[in-house]
Amino acid sequence: MSVWNDLVGQDPVVEQLSSAADGTSGLAHAWLFTGPPGSGRTAAARAFAAALQCAETPRGCGHCAACHQVLQGTHTDLEVVRPSGLSYGIKETRALVLRASSAPSVGRWQIVLFEDADRATEGAANALLKAIEEPPPRTLWLLCTPSPDDLLVTIRSRCRLVTLRTPPISAVADVLVQRDGVDRETADVVARAAQGHISRARRLAADPAARARRAEVLAVPRRLTSVGPAAMAADALVKAAEAEAKATAEELNERETAELRQALGESAKGRMPRGTAGALKELEDRQKSRATRVKRDSLDRALLDLASYYRDVLTLQLGAGSELVNTELGPELRTAAAETRPEGTLRRLDAIMECRERLDANVNPLLAVEALTMALRTG
Repeated sequence: MSVWNDLVGQDPVVEQLSSAADGTSGLAHAWLFTGPPGSGRTAAARAFAAALQCAETPRGCGHCAACHQVLQGTHTDLEVVRPSGLSYGIKETRALVLRASSAPSVGRWQIVLFEDADRATEGAANALLKAIEEPPPRTLWLLCTPSPDDLLVTIRSRCRLVTLRTPPISAVADVLVQRDGVDRETADVVARAAQGHISRARRLAADPAARARRAEVLAVPRRLTSVGPAAMAADALVKAAEAEAKATAEELNERETAELRQALGESAKGRMPRGTAGALKELEDRQKSRATRVKRDSLDRALLDLASYYRDVLTLQLGAGSELVNTELGPELRTAAAETRPEGTLRRLDAIMECRERLDANVNPLLAVEALTMALRTG
């Protein structure tokens, strides 16, 4: 086992990062990991951090103490930044820069892994730029964003770019079968449904409730018979997204709390050392702040699931020959393709994208989705 095992379908990235960690190619002081949701950009950054701290050769063994600590997020010289809210402010960034300026205590590098760096405000981005322009000699910055354009051009120009792609559906299905013990038929279905997003595919494979929530979203088109049912469909879609967000948040919270309690020295009987209550309270506050972001992200994923329905309809209408995402709905999709026109399907896809933009602008979710279902009904 190595630290690179979870980077599914990313062989060029593994080669690039492993060469840098081994010293066979230049090691930049700032790296920018980009890729669509589910591509594994944060996993790639964490694996790179583990390889950089690894004491074995080749670096990134996956079994030494340094690798294990980095992968668990408990390494002394690794600072993991997860913006808990919708943005990351200048005050937080200045404190981060100050922490990052210290010399490594046990590892080779002081590493800052900044997830969702695109959430930094303009002031925060400028403070980050100053730190990246003049970094301490043993500090490395690993920034993660969906696209290079999500950061200031001045920050991008000072980072080495690592571009990840959406993993092939077949590769995701293979991982589910070989590592998670999922049967091949289920693995193929959920890999297509997740559209290459491996963590989403794992959730769909392992959690029948998650599959039921997705089915609820895909049922929206057949409910749009009139105004009343369209409004009810909007409510059902929002509630399905909220249920998904709650399940995701609870899973994240449970794992983070367990990791922190272990790092703080929890006893076998579950007792915590004195002076640790503040750290646990700080984590709880961050988790509460994150809830809004998780809810919005879950609703966005639900809209993308809905878009996959109309993408399948358009594929059939145009005779594109591409494999359907929602193969289990084949008869329904073919009926919808026969009863509507491609122009109307394109308008429906545009309406979904417009709804996503409205949600990004903080429009009330239910109002935005109600407007969407009305647009989907009329085409």
